[in-house]
Amino acid sequence: MKYLILFFVFFCYSCNEVKPSKAPIENSEKSGVELVVLGTVQDGGAPHIGCVKSCCAELWDNPDETLKVVSLGVIDHDNDEVYIFEATPDFPEQLGMLNEVANRPKSQMPNGIFITHAHIGHYTGLMFLGREAKGSKNVPVYTMPKFHSFLSSNGPWDQLVKLENIKLISIHNGESVELSKNLKIVPFTVPHRDEYSETVGFVIEGPKKKILFIPDIDKWSKWEVDIIEKVKEVDIAYIDATFFDAKEINNRDISEIPHPFVIESIKLFGALPDSEKAKIHFIHLNHTNPLLDEKSEAFKDVIDKGFNIAQFKDRASI
Repeated sequence: MKYLILFFVFFCYSCNEVKPSKAPIENSEKSGVELVVLGTVQDGGAPHIGCVKSCCAELWDNPDETLKVVSLGVIDHDNDEVYIFEATPDFPEQLGMLNEVANRPKSQMPNGIFITHAHIGHYTGLMFLGREAKGSKNVPVYTMPKFHSFLSSNGPWDQLVKLENIKLISIHNGESVELSKNLKIVPFTVPHRDEYSETVGFVIEGPKKKILFIPDIDKWSKWEVDIIEKVKEVDIAYIDATFFDAKEINNRDISEIPHPFVIESIKLFGALPDSEKAKIHFIHLNHTNPLLDEKSEAFKDVIDKGFNIAQFKDRASI
């Protein structure tokens, strides 16, 4: 009987020791500024509406939760503030994840939203701040002049402004926005399809590093700025890699959706030293882009050439 009791006590103790638990997202560092990649995919997401190609076929039955639309999050730990870049169709989940990484309540609204332009994957997440969803109060949305006018004058977005769900804050090309002594943002215009707003990229500057974020641009050659020199000025560059090459979009007129092909960017940056190539993280990948598949030859080739491909939940102290 004595041995039976001892066995029972030991068994229960062992069970308590090895009882599994659901691990939370790893906590962030408690000071400084941190960047989190919240999404890497082009506006339409993956699987893509109407797509039955091999790139999407399995995703309809087995969704991949890492395939979120392109977005970055920035955490200013010293000031307990978070900022999100792009308001995507995945905005609720991305904000929840950013808050969790920052050790904030998931329900807490961001201290600011920065948006590159008025294409569906970059701003339509603002709808979740309206009365049909959160009904938020004066969430700061940083907007360039044309985009500011678009949101103020067109439904349903003007209702967000009128009901004070969002508070539009004007920003201007090349003018620095100082969010704290730790963090400043500089918007700059880039050439892109500007039907409803101008298109910008951002330099995100923390105490340690500068981040370049250009998820959308027509072609590097159309920009009056030398992208190679721009990369040299920063520590990490998240740049447009929508399409790997022309073959993957042979059913669309590329003149209507111009982007720098990854193969073009690789050639352009090919002469850079390894330290500069390593700064480049390709992002904003179309559902057809083979770089979404880590097992693809394209993925391996890009990595072998010294470049990086942005990954969901990548984090960096900046």
